[in-house]
Amino acid sequence: MTSTFGTRHWPLEIRLKSKEKILEIDFDDGRTFRLPAELLRVESPSAEVMGHSPDQKQIVAGRRHVGILDVDPVGNYAIRIRFDDLHDTGIYSWSYLRELGERHDDLWQAYLAALAGRGLSRDP
Repeated sequence: MTSTFGTRHWPLEIRLKSKEKILEIDFDDGRTFRLPAELLRVESPSAEVMGHSPDQKQIVAGRRHVGILDVDPVGNYAIRIRFDDLHDTGIYSWSYLRELGERHDDLWQAYLAALAGRGLSRDP
């Protein structure tokens, strides 16, 4: 059953591993996801990255070394991530974080392919 904001699974714990540049999330069904800062940054749900429709999504290059400065709660349904490149406008709902975890490999491969297709690099 889906509850508030499309959330089916709630995080029990969120750990910022700054040195590893990883956000680790334990969900209530026992699943744990380790989300790299680079993936979180390039898949930011902000309008700056996602645009206002799927065909407006931007490819964010040069973020191989991006880190996370802080994670702030947004109500009881999401977090805001502040990255060290000063991006901080994405609101990451629990369901979106879960989706990023479940689709990590596919999203990562699509990101690498999009960069290659445009002649861009992960490096700054």
